[in-house]
Amino acid sequence: MKYFLLFTAKLLLITFLVLGVLDLIYTQVYKQSSSRNKIAYVYNSKARDYDVVILGSSRANNHFVAPLFEEKGLKTFNYGMSGGHLFEASLVLKLMIERHCRIKNVILEADLNLSNDKESESVASKFMPYVHDSKTIANHFSKQKNFWVNYYIPFYRYIVFEPEIGFREMYNTAKEKRTKLLDNLGYYPLGKNPKANMKNDLTNLKPLHNKYYEEIKQICKAHNIKLIAVMTPMCSNTKGLDYFQKVNKIYPEIHNYEDIVQGDQYFSSCGHLNDAGARLFTKRILKDFFKK
Repeated sequence: MKYFLLFTAKLLLITFLVLGVLDLIYTQVYKQSSSRNKIAYVYNSKARDYDVVILGSSRANNHFVAPLFEEKGLKTFNYGMSGGHLFEASLVLKLMIERHCRIKNVILEADLNLSNDKESESVASKFMPYVHDSKTIANHFSKQKNFWVNYYIPFYRYIVFEPEIGFREMYNTAKEKRTKLLDNLGYYPLGKNPKANMKNDLTNLKPLHNKYYEEIKQICKAHNIKLIAVMTPMCSNTKGLDYFQKVNKIYPEIHNYEDIVQGDQYFSSCGHLNDAGARLFTKRILKDFFKK
């Protein structure tokens, strides 16, 4: 029994050491690259100056044409992330402040994503390589489920989130294999989809007093950043469009642009503009908020 316990203890120690070494290797790889996704682009960058930073979900990523802002002389980047929630948008802004970025305006897509205050695992996992190196990230995740095991057990997070930050992604990061996520200043254009579902139902969706939207407001106020919160277009054949009025009852400061682009020819799907629609929408935002 004594030898069995000794063998087991040695095996556990060796396993722990191997996991620790693998954790160190993976983490160092992720800390050296900024070309794979927007989170790495923020985390591994030096301080930048921005006239406009765009935050939100895919309805920011696909709707705000950052190069059109640049044509007006506004230094801009679209940090909208498909699948992301306000949990991640708030953390991106916190990281930019931590990295001493100077920001004049934040355009925040705040509409459907107000209906939850949970993390998006597919997006949130991409912060995990940096959780030991950034107090900002650690504090943001500290009250989330499974934070303890992700933080204290070496390499565990790379196993749990294998599709997002596991071996394949680590290898592509080490090889500096670029993605399209940083092209077009972060804007991801969609094409016209003839088979798209041009129907949607928001009947059961309810906006919340969202803690992460409140965080974003507080951060902007504390750092003298002008916050422009907007609701972006939906196709007209959507049930429950009164959701957007419900948002304004909670947050009257959010500008409602839900119906500003009309016609299915401008949509790739009911909730996402194609490139032509995004350009119409962006020009309207520029006209309304950046005339000078």
